[in-house]
Amino acid sequence: MSLDSGSDSSSVPLRVQLGRLSLRNPILTASGTFGYAREMERLVDFHKLGGILPKTVTKAPRPGNTPWRTVETAAGLLNSIGLDNDGIDAFIEHHLPYLRELPTAIIVSIAGRTHDEFVEMAMQLDGRPGVAAVELNVSCPNVAHGVDFGADAAMCGRLVAAVRERTSLPVIAKLTPNVTSIATIARAASEAGVDAISLINTVLGMAIDWRQRRPMLGNIMGGLSGPAIKPIALRCVYQVAQAVKTPLIGIGGIATIDDVMEFLVAGATAVQVGTANYYDPTVTMKLVSALPAALREAGVTSISELVSTLLTDH
Repeated sequence: MSLDSGSDSSSVPLRVQLGRLSLRNPILTASGTFGYAREMERLVDFHKLGGILPKTVTKAPRPGNTPWRTVETAAGLLNSIGLDNDGIDAFIEHHLPYLRELPTAIIVSIAGRTHDEFVEMAMQLDGRPGVAAVELNVSCPNVAHGVDFGADAAMCGRLVAAVRERTSLPVIAKLTPNVTSIATIARAASEAGVDAISLINTVLGMAIDWRQRRPMLGNIMGGLSGPAIKPIALRCVYQVAQAVKTPLIGIGGIATIDDVMEFLVAGATAVQVGTANYYDPTVTMKLVSALPAALREAGVTSISELVSTLLTDH
């Protein structure tokens, strides 16, 4: 799928290619941090975004985890939402009609309890007007078995291959950092034909009220996002970029144009902005506006010239 340049008039081309998916620019919103977009329509110019990932949907409705579900930390946010959503049928009926009218790419994030659920949901979305791609959320630490397909290379590879076989949509795999070797999982996804790989989902953590001697999250543990995980995310993007040729999408603590540029240099072709949306809903607009000048400062005429240009002694 391809979307034209919309309102961007920069002399520096911002278009990026993620396998079969073409985007007007590399600035995307991360699933779970932008609602279903309707919530942001008075704050964000959707024409300027590279793409939107709505809240992850599951096969059946999920009530989510026991409160508390979010806890602020010194340098980030712990969340244990538990994929609270009304299920894919409700998504298609109630949310997709609005989303498909937006002037940007809609990438639908799906999470299945089983291999077959992932495949079935991808098939349900195949051919739906307005769906540009599907992102396989194989990396949610806040639900039972949420990382199974992202922690086992063979399972991940089989899942990607099955989804590729049963849908014509571009396929993105979102991986977890909570593994011994993220590059090993990424290789399996790449060899199975994934169009792009998103790195990273949240880092497993917890918060404790020592006076009450109780965990602060109802689910005890949750996913840490925000500035605290950016160094981990950069490391993962760099390692995976050395291991595969598949386009990468960087996620983790991105809030400034410097953050964006660091991820591009490390090996990402695009980025997703997550936690920053909570305290500055206009952050994506600022990043899109700042990108042309940053690219000119870097001395490049396209984003692809900057990707994976980190200089090391190796």
